[in-house]
Amino acid sequence: MELSKTAQKKVDDLIALLINIYAQKEPAQDSLIKFQDRYKEIHPEERPWLFEAIIHNFEVTREGIEKELQNLVSDRGEDPVRWRQGLSALRQKIGSPRIQIFRNFLNTSGGLNFLLDLRADVITAQRQSSFNLESLDQDIAHLFNLWFQGGFLFLNEITLDSPYRQIRYLKDHDLVHPMASLEEMGSRLGSDRRCFGLYHRLMPGEPITFIEVALTRGIATSIHEIIEKDKSSQFRRKSPDTAIFYSINNTQTGLAGVGLGKVLIFQVVETLERSHPGIKTFATLSPIPGFWEKYLRPILEGNKKGSFLMDQERLGGFFPEKLKQVLLEKQKANTGRSDRQLCPALLEILSRPQWIEDTEITHILKKPLTEIAFFYLTQEKDRRGKPLNPVANFHLGNGATISIKNINFGANCFSRGLLESCGLMVNYVYSPTWLQQISRTMKSFLPWIG
Repeated sequence: MELSKTAQKKVDDLIALLINIYAQKEPAQDSLIKFQDRYKEIHPEERPWLFEAIIHNFEVTREGIEKELQNLVSDRGEDPVRWRQGLSALRQKIGSPRIQIFRNFLNTSGGLNFLLDLRADVITAQRQSSFNLESLDQDIAHLFNLWFQGGFLFLNEITLDSPYRQIRYLKDHDLVHPMASLEEMGSRLGSDRRCFGLYHRLMPGEPITFIEVALTRGIATSIHEIIEKDKSSQFRRKSPDTAIFYSINNTQTGLAGVGLGKVLIFQVVETLERSHPGIKTFATLSPIPGFWEKYLRPILEGNKKGSFLMDQERLGGFFPEKLKQVLLEKQKANTGRSDRQLCPALLEILSRPQWIEDTEITHILKKPLTEIAFFYLTQEKDRRGKPLNPVANFHLGNGATISIKNINFGANCFSRGLLESCGLMVNYVYSPTWLQQISRTMKSFLPWIG
């Protein structure tokens, strides 16, 4: 795709505005606001060209730092003062011009929201285009790492007494367990439920991330026990000893990778320990996104092979010969034919959500699917050596643990849960040792909560 002359003109005009902003020590507010307004006129498909132009036009050049580099290389360090002065001169020259530009937007009305949306657009463009926009993404993320800490952040509990706008916002932004009506949000704010949002002081009306918690007796192993009223009553009979984090949502794509989830969990744990001293266990009830569509199904279809993914041969090891024969017979009974192979038979069965209603099938599949899911969460890594599953990466990276007993079969029998993860969910458990360790770490990172 090539830019039209009209689109190229828009890109050029925006770059000219940034050049003007960069050239001024204190950029005029009208220039910053004008850039925000004109950026909105750029079609999403055209934005990668703008981002590439920003990287190209605002970059540290070799010529710009060559003198300072040569001075440092030739300096033998005999004069400590001169050495430090040389380092300081180099640091000033290698600072990203893009960071200097974007920093100015914080002082404009709506500037922080604009940069959050801008980074979200950069992340989208990075995924959907051939441009390498990593340096631009890192520059904006660097600013967010500075701005989204310290006294800028505060925790707030959302209750039935909270403003309607707050409750509506949570209802519209829960992507883990979406709600069809506002009334459903009311049931998630009941006496045995808690909901907390982490806010930025420049955006006090909208949480940047929020968490929904169920106070239970023992670890809940099914989402139906939590969000279906007729099944959750068992947890209300006794005083709670467990906090289940069952929905964690980041409302700002632009904050991906900034690490606010860990801050949120820590502050919520601290709050719950004070308000409910009887709670000793903190765990999640988490989905396993991608387990079926991106992992197991492609394997069954023969489309996923490689060092970071299981293949059909390894998959067969989870099914003893007796189970294979029963599945083949079940496929023949349902379809009138048999492929005489495990993977086509399993693909045929799991592609139909109705399989969860067949007690014989569920009895056969419970153990192998549980073991495959555990293997997926704990053994499958990406090219950076991190868990392939994003939710596992988040919680295990935060210090939570899982064992095979934490894999819950039939935990989410809603259509989305079956299509997403064959109805499986997982408890990530945060141990007391981790809580003590993260408490020390966070108190040094967030000294204002002392």
